[in-house]
Amino acid sequence: MELFKRYIALLLIFIAIGLLWNTVVVYPLKIFVVFMHEVSHGLAAMLTGGDIIEIQINPQQGGHALTMGGSRFWTLTAGYLGSLMWGGIILLVAARTRWDKAASIIIGIGMIVIGIGFGKELFTVLFCIGFAVGLIAMGLFLPEAANDWVLRTIGVTSCLYAILDIKSDVLDRAHLRSDARMLSEITFLSTEMWGILWIVVAVALTFWFLYLAGKTRA
Repeated sequence: MELFKRYIALLLIFIAIGLLWNTVVVYPLKIFVVFMHEVSHGLAAMLTGGDIIEIQINPQQGGHALTMGGSRFWTLTAGYLGSLMWGGIILLVAARTRWDKAASIIIGIGMIVIGIGFGKELFTVLFCIGFAVGLIAMGLFLPEAANDWVLRTIGVTSCLYAILDIKSDVLDRAHLRSDARMLSEITFLSTEMWGILWIVVAVALTFWFLYLAGKTRA
């Protein structure tokens, strides 16, 4: 019965996010996911021998990561799948560990470091600091249960946004210079094929993360 309740709770979060998707309630979480998308590009570049020049996000839920060097293939691949993986990790930390308060603080500190270090525009810096202060305050002063549910909501939103973002950028051709379009230029797969591949992977990973999150805590 307890296991069933955990899955029902995750399902309710998923439904609530979907119903509130185009409201101001979910908007900050969308911007956070865009931030993680761009950070993933930057980290991929660094891990393959490159450098991050700047990371920017904007109020229209867009952004870019300007990098130099590194593997172009892995840097481009890391955006959608990176934000999905970060969302899954945050969800699992919240659902299956007792590290919720520490996770909130660590994520907040990381946002401040990245926002100040690589953000060149005011919106990027202010959003990173504002969102981070909220997370750090939550980790320091609110009970574990509050941190747990906020982190679960962030994790589920990140997974859902990754799927919808791929669909919008690739299959609906919303952005002609999407990651998939740029990948198609350096590989033998078309933009649509990359989009389909990423959506299949994203949906599979999202259900896997939700399955793991519903299990008993470690």
